[in-house]
Amino acid sequence: MNLALKTTRIVAGLLVASAVARAQSAATPLSWPAQPRQQREPAAVTAPLGEDRGLAGATEALRRLRSTARVLMIVAHPDDEDGALLTYLSRGMGAHVALLTLTRGEGGQNAMSADNYDALGLIRTEELLLAGKYYGVEQLWGTEADFGFSKTQEEAFARWGHERVLYDAVLAIRRERPQIVLATFVGGVSDGHGQHQVSGEIAQEAFKAAADPKIFPEQLKDGITPWQPLAVYSMCPFAAIKDGKIFDYATGKWAPARFKNYVTGAVTEGALTADASEEVGDYDIALGRSAAQMAREGWGLQRSQNGGGNPSLSGPSTTRYHLWAADPSAQIHTTSNAHTLFDNDKVRIATNWQGLADADMAPRWREELIAIDNSLASVAAWLNAESPIQSAHRLAAAYRQVRELRSKLLASSLPAASKERILFAIDGKLADFNDAFANLLGLDLEAFTAQAEKSNGPAGHASADEMPATVAPGQDLLVKVHLAQGTHESRISRIWLSSQSGSPWKSEPGNVIDPATTAADALFRVHVSEDAEATGAYFTRPSIEQPYYDLRHEEWRLRSSSPAPLTAWIEYSFDGVPIRLGRVVEHLERVNGLGGIAEPLVVAPRINLRMLTQSRILPLDGSALKLRVQVEGHGKNNGTLRLDLPQEWRSEPASATFALSDTSPGTTLEFAITAAKNSTGDAQIAAVAQVDGTTYKSSGERIGYAGLQPQYLYKEAKITTRAVDVKLAQGLKVAYVMGTGDTLPAAINELGLQAHMLTDAELATADLSQWNVIVAGIRAYQARPALAHAEARLEAFVQQGGTYIVQYQSANFPAPQPIHMAQTPERVVDESTPVHLLAPASKVLSWPNKITTADFNGWVEERGHGFPESWDAAYEAPTETADAGQDAQRGGLLVTHPGKGSYIYVAFALHRQLPELVPGSYRLLANLLSATSTTE
Repeated sequence: MNLALKTTRIVAGLLVASAVARAQSAATPLSWPAQPRQQREPAAVTAPLGEDRGLAGATEALRRLRSTARVLMIVAHPDDEDGALLTYLSRGMGAHVALLTLTRGEGGQNAMSADNYDALGLIRTEELLLAGKYYGVEQLWGTEADFGFSKTQEEAFARWGHERVLYDAVLAIRRERPQIVLATFVGGVSDGHGQHQVSGEIAQEAFKAAADPKIFPEQLKDGITPWQPLAVYSMCPFAAIKDGKIFDYATGKWAPARFKNYVTGAVTEGALTADASEEVGDYDIALGRSAAQMAREGWGLQRSQNGGGNPSLSGPSTTRYHLWAADPSAQIHTTSNAHTLFDNDKVRIATNWQGLADADMAPRWREELIAIDNSLASVAAWLNAESPIQSAHRLAAAYRQVRELRSKLLASSLPAASKERILFAIDGKLADFNDAFANLLGLDLEAFTAQAEKSNGPAGHASADEMPATVAPGQDLLVKVHLAQGTHESRISRIWLSSQSGSPWKSEPGNVIDPATTAADALFRVHVSEDAEATGAYFTRPSIEQPYYDLRHEEWRLRSSSPAPLTAWIEYSFDGVPIRLGRVVEHLERVNGLGGIAEPLVVAPRINLRMLTQSRILPLDGSALKLRVQVEGHGKNNGTLRLDLPQEWRSEPASATFALSDTSPGTTLEFAITAAKNSTGDAQIAAVAQVDGTTYKSSGERIGYAGLQPQYLYKEAKITTRAVDVKLAQGLKVAYVMGTGDTLPAAINELGLQAHMLTDAELATADLSQWNVIVAGIRAYQARPALAHAEARLEAFVQQGGTYIVQYQSANFPAPQPIHMAQTPERVVDESTPVHLLAPASKVLSWPNKITTADFNGWVEERGHGFPESWDAAYEAPTETADAGQDAQRGGLLVTHPGKGSYIYVAFALHRQLPELVPGSYRLLANLLSATSTTE
């Protein structure tokens, strides 16, 4: 991959680039498949949304069939998307809409659990995929990793590399061939987050670069060609402009309202024009609400970011976009009464079949395209719930028109560019025909693993069997493909399974299905190939310090996740039309409170090793480090487990044996590890299992939360440990109020204490004096309302001599003396920015550990979050830090001593540093815990 191409290659004029692309396309012989790929990628949703079923689903499919509009939106993170517009374009207008998200949000906060970094990225990926089902979009993903909040696009480009981001965006445009490229950000300071700014800039640059065959020529294979979109827009900034300045929420300062056009190089002073607007709040009878309301439901499912969104009320809602550039073929020079993305005073872009014709095509081609337009319009006008079969017959006639046109085009002497453009559109529409037929004819397909050939659910209703989530290489299993059709006029042509993990899996049909049956289960006995690959993320990185992913399979670039290992397919015939449906093979798991949850079947390694602690410091008292390793397997597995240790380290025992079976699939083995004398720095300890001469070293973890489709993250089974010079007051008893999830309790335990996790009931009624330190986790006041209700009790606890430590909060919260947060609390994102010790003699900086500036070396991700804007004079603020250009932030530590105790607010991101074994974070934590004690 030539990611070293200079960006100066993309600065050629738009008209020239467009002409080069057309000439290239015209000169290249057309190589187009004789038979189209008619079906979509198999769905992993047993129960589609109501809007995608029955009459509503058929209505939506017909909207897509009648529209040739294609749109690509480019954003930086999950939840950046303009979901209302995406939903309106896809579901309301029938456009093919794709969403490219550069990162997976792995550097953000997590309002649902303690998962962070790559695990959080998998969670936010699945959340956006769930939201995307409401938007009705196809999703693509970049290879960039969110490295945390950044304040400038220069920093983001420096971390990611400009060419990497451009490569992903250009590839997405060339694959999707959109008429319009959209961005939610403009590439300026009004975007705030530096990564937002990158997404706004790159959308414009890729609009021009994708048409140039000299840029990333290695992409031009497997049907991918240069492509020139017709227009590129960005959402108009929402920030107000005052006196020629606009607010930059990343820095909290006002900056000149100056916007660069990255296509032409021009600069706009002042507000950007709203060149197009779409009414996304209008009621849509097929959706039963507006696009904005439906989108808000989807956006609210991104719970790790927002904790769950509020519903949107009905009523008018408008989204406005600024046009940066348009291809000459789309530009108009007359006044238009319309004001939409596709038709306004500056551009006019055809969105119907007739518009596929161009000036090079004879009138007869235009007439055939008009005829298809008219046929589909007739089907849509005639569609009703009382006569779905008649509608399907009419749709079959339109389908045959489209296939006949395809055959004529393949045999014609049209210029390659004209021919390819229409063939691409036709082949993209055949999947929409599939969706429409499936809903009109009541075609259904589900596939799941099973225990026996017949299944009976509650009250006699057929249901899937509850089965394990994973299979292992070499394992045998039974798969049921449940099929149904609402009419006897369609016929089953064939049913089959397809595998995509290792060598082809063997599958043997277990019964014969009547082609005219209305409902049946097709049985398959399946043997998983011995070389089946574990189902996990295809994108990996060696550490969180690498701000981008390496790809296990380059051909999967831009995919949301790895392909499902096993899929089921069925082909029907109706009026001579082939209708093909695909479904991911799933398993059923029953979750108390949620009921039966269907999730895709996954392949797991024969042996999986889980280190029950991921990283920890060596015991402070010099004793052996206790390490537990969980061994999991499928079937009978007898083997040994040992640890790979640094030189001169030893473990007791040196190795251990295990015996697993179907009834006892897991066991936990414990080792006592003695470090070499005077060990310094990080040390790696890896687990290695051997079974029947095969070595296993991987550790797979299920990532997600209840109600969200899980993903599996695989890495080497190892932990990092190190010796830390840290002292702690004696006799401390610590209680912890968990917020949205963090690892501080584990770090407290590593210091030799046992953190008691306080329940809401204990906050309200327990005798708090049994502890002398209480710690509130990150965002605890937002996640645990009981904490604010217990404020009087907590303040009394401090008055009587206790220490109460509050980690960063994202909004105002009660405190003994006022602490005020800005509407957007300050953060210091540069983890290397200096920390000045204003009061080094302060107890929290001097006892029992002498904190120096060296204790802030080696930090990761950020200095801190939630720095207060102001606070009462009763607080001591012994530190100061700031990003470049930021006002000095003195709220990293705030300490006051009401009564006999200590109240401490901590904005420094200890929850980021402790899992990475940053020594200074342990020393600072120990001082905070010891704040009121006098006994070392």
